[in-house]
Amino acid sequence: MSQAEAKPAPKSFARRDHIRDIEKSVQAKWDEIRVNDVSCDPSREKFMVTFPYPYMNGRLHLGHAFSMTKAEFTARFQRLQGKNVLFPFGFHCTGMPIQAAANKLKEEMATYGCPPVFPQDVLEKDEPEEEKSAEATLAAKSKGKKTKLIVKGQSSNKPMRQWDILAKMVPLEEIPEFADPLKWLNYFPPLGVADLKAFGSAIDWRRSFITTSVNPVYDAFIRWQFNLLHRGERIRSGFRPNVYSVKDKQVCADHDRSSGEGVGPQEYTLVKLLIIAPYPANSPLHHPALAGKNVYLAPATLRPETMYGQTNCFVLPEGEYGAFEWKNGDILIMSERSAVGLAHQDYAVEWGKTICHVKMTGADLLGLPLKAPNAPYEVVYTLPLTTISMTKGTGVVTSVPSDAPDDFVALRELKDKPLWREKFGLTAEMVEPFEVVPIIEIPGYGDKCAVTMCERLDIKSPKDTIKLKEAKDEVYLKGFYEGIMLVGECAGMKVCDAKPIVRKALIDRGEAIPYFEPESMVIGRSGDECVVALTDQWYLSYGDEQWRSLISAHVHSENFNTYNAGVLEAFDKAIDWLKEWACSREFGLGTQLPWESKWVIDSLSDSTIYMALYTISHAFFGGEATNLDGQSPAPCGINPEDLRDEIFDYIFLHKPLPASFSTPIATATLDDLRREFEYWYPMDLRVSAKDLIPNHLTMCLYNHSEIWKDQPQMWPRGMYCNGHIMVDAEKMSKSKGNFLMLLECVEEFTADATRFALADAGDTLEDANFDRSVANQAITYLFNEEEWIRQVLGDVEKGVMRDGEEALCFMDRAFNNEMDHLIEATLSDFNRMNFRDGIHRAWFDMIIVRDFYRDWSIRCNIPMHKTVTLRFIEALTVMMAPITPHWCEMVWELMGRTGTVCDARWPAFQACDKNIRKEYIFFRDFLKNFRLGSIKLKVASPKCAYVYLASTYEPMKVEVLQYMQTQCDANGKFAATFVKDMKPWIESQPHLKPATKVLMQFAAFMRDEAEERGADALATVLPINQRAILEENKAYLMAALELAEVSFHDVDGEGEVPGDKKKSAQAAPSKPSFSLYSANK
Repeated sequence: MSQAEAKPAPKSFARRDHIRDIEKSVQAKWDEIRVNDVSCDPSREKFMVTFPYPYMNGRLHLGHAFSMTKAEFTARFQRLQGKNVLFPFGFHCTGMPIQAAANKLKEEMATYGCPPVFPQDVLEKDEPEEEKSAEATLAAKSKGKKTKLIVKGQSSNKPMRQWDILAKMVPLEEIPEFADPLKWLNYFPPLGVADLKAFGSAIDWRRSFITTSVNPVYDAFIRWQFNLLHRGERIRSGFRPNVYSVKDKQVCADHDRSSGEGVGPQEYTLVKLLIIAPYPANSPLHHPALAGKNVYLAPATLRPETMYGQTNCFVLPEGEYGAFEWKNGDILIMSERSAVGLAHQDYAVEWGKTICHVKMTGADLLGLPLKAPNAPYEVVYTLPLTTISMTKGTGVVTSVPSDAPDDFVALRELKDKPLWREKFGLTAEMVEPFEVVPIIEIPGYGDKCAVTMCERLDIKSPKDTIKLKEAKDEVYLKGFYEGIMLVGECAGMKVCDAKPIVRKALIDRGEAIPYFEPESMVIGRSGDECVVALTDQWYLSYGDEQWRSLISAHVHSENFNTYNAGVLEAFDKAIDWLKEWACSREFGLGTQLPWESKWVIDSLSDSTIYMALYTISHAFFGGEATNLDGQSPAPCGINPEDLRDEIFDYIFLHKPLPASFSTPIATATLDDLRREFEYWYPMDLRVSAKDLIPNHLTMCLYNHSEIWKDQPQMWPRGMYCNGHIMVDAEKMSKSKGNFLMLLECVEEFTADATRFALADAGDTLEDANFDRSVANQAITYLFNEEEWIRQVLGDVEKGVMRDGEEALCFMDRAFNNEMDHLIEATLSDFNRMNFRDGIHRAWFDMIIVRDFYRDWSIRCNIPMHKTVTLRFIEALTVMMAPITPHWCEMVWELMGRTGTVCDARWPAFQACDKNIRKEYIFFRDFLKNFRLGSIKLKVASPKCAYVYLASTYEPMKVEVLQYMQTQCDANGKFAATFVKDMKPWIESQPHLKPATKVLMQFAAFMRDEAEERGADALATVLPINQRAILEENKAYLMAALELAEVSFHDVDGEGEVPGDKKKSAQAAPSKPSFSLYSANK
């Protein structure tokens, strides 16, 4: 049986344990010879690959491993090309997550004891996921798709306690120590090192370190970076809207969040609808604190240009609202949630604090008369809308039924159902006089596009939510880009041009104010829902036109490789979207801003050029990742206190030391460090999951271009991104039992089998799939192949194999040629980082070819050829070394090779001989087709066969082939419209037209053949001798097909042939036909 068809490993763990023993032995060897320690060597081409350091608030899981393998496989592959390869690895501790987790644990112990006794509480059921407005959807397109993130522990409506999280990772008696954030820095990074070593990672551990000010070397490096950015005026200060954690009292960036990564501020216009006095007798608005003040309903809208069409205002009858006072004296009625946000945007009497004079429900507001800015009606009324979400906007919605399908349907229902409106105490005068007001003309939709769409989609009720969303998205997008204003000061202008003008006029007249919210819900690491705050902030000026153009030009240049068109497209979107970025915090772990120490640099901003530090970090951290915090003496003898900006300028920017500058560091030492940096940089490849494109990876490009603004040759040369990993076709989830930790996979499947399954999982931007059955099968593959290799090497030692160039037969030559083809194809796949395709060629296809060769040897009782077979073993071993390095190291030693397989060279190959390959494929396919075709044929044994061969096509098909030769490229590729274009050509030939159907089928078949085998498949005369191939291998054919006799007949030249005439007529070039008969008849 082919290993490609092998059954899953049995429940016995002997095979797995055997491979684990190999891995441990090999890792001990690698440690002893320091196999991954590398230094600059100007005589060799270098290759530097990096991976974003994982965050150290826990152990590494399969998601980390999947993305990391792309760097790991590439590092090992490039080393096989003879390059000097550097793959360093660090551990990220900067920012809020660790600090917030430590604080949360401290609070739990203070509240519930140590060990804590938690109440049996359950979270309220989450509200349905909010729908994005069409405008929000449009804005989000610039950032690309985001994988949906769920707040940890809340999917089951149970609160996730920090104590419980830690209890799954650390001994119970140690948990209280994690209330100190420094405990996390000392505990988890060494475990990350151990897990990656067990995985067989090709990392130079001497260069590893942790981040934050705990590490004086890293701290000095980041201060240098930010001083340069500051001097270059890339860092500025001012009030800017940022997503903000009220609980933590600081900006909440992507890496500070439990959910909502990639969500930014969205700007609304908060329109002030004055409530006309006198108020109803029992209204909460009679509260003394409101006396003599203007009281407004405060809807937030993304479409201020449509205020000309207001007919009413909606509230949620059961919604909870408050009357909030602001520093200008206005009273705005809105949800408490939105008031908290507004209080952080410079409207509050005391920044961040709300003043709520009275609370009320939406029912208390129904029927109130309002004066709405720009509305055509002097008075509009407050009406009920039961689909309002209190988690978006202010809970108040202004109604424009001409252009908002939801508003139109809700107003129509209140008009058509008197009993419905009477339920809320509304009179006819509050509803019936208000007609839809045309304000925007849209080609194809008229001047009341909401009405048009509701009629087209047959929307009957506000409950038709799916249709309403479709209608809303379509009319907004059409209206914004194609609509023409019919009313107001911007009449005749496009909506997209009129919007900012109308908005500014409303704000200037005091009838509206700007208001920000997160685009969608963001939960901070401390567990609170974030708002948008205007904060006095240091920010990086990403999006500056000159800077942005520089980055855009680089990613599109020949000096940058994204390996995938989708990645390049994602970078284009990110570069267009990314703007000013708040880069400092007042709370959390990290490096302080050099010029204002109350600020701590955020976790995304301190991780943009640290890859440069890897080039010299071995001189500071050294050892086997035992000095991650840099607290021990540096191997180079430099005291971190002496790492001033001038030192880093000398090393990284090739600047001379100032004449007045004094340092105890020897110039020779600095020159060594400079040589290391200038040898290794730039990094040739950065590998990451796709969700870092909109932030970290794009920021990395921006920062490199500024720090090395005079040396573009130091900018990153390539970035590869992949999708996320699923397990057994399902999202990884602890509740499903498929959330796999890295060490757990190594222990359950072995490191090499895990790596095998990860290589097989996929390489695109789509989510990949780690199939546990593949990992189990890989154990069997590796175990069985080792047994066969040991057997072959035994036969070599016994001298029972054939040898010598003169002994090569067709199958030897074909096997060698197929290896040439697969070695070259795998090289191409691995160069393009297509590891799934590569492993299928390097393992499965190689094994299939070998199995065919081995089957021939056994059935014909002809020993395999020694040189050919040993070539196969070595080629398989070296090509698989990036994927299954431990197993390959073991085979390398079995073969008696010296050194390590890590330093082997890619297998030598010649250009594949196309004729030999055609002969091989012909022979292989003949066997396959014979077996399939004879399954249902009932012929008594002993069976015999007539095989019918054709070397030329009938004249009509020759003409088709000659035409097809003019329509494809050298690789046999046709235009997408080929089949469609082919039919008119056939029908234009009178002698071909009657056979159009047959010839079209033939052309489609030959197109597929050409695209698979190349343009040679379209040859009108077969370039191979079919009969000679079959005659040479007749003995094998008879044995493999269980035939007593077989004869071959050329239907082109023999005239009358024996056997079934219908079968003989079916023969075509490269497609023999056959008939069976019994020798006893």
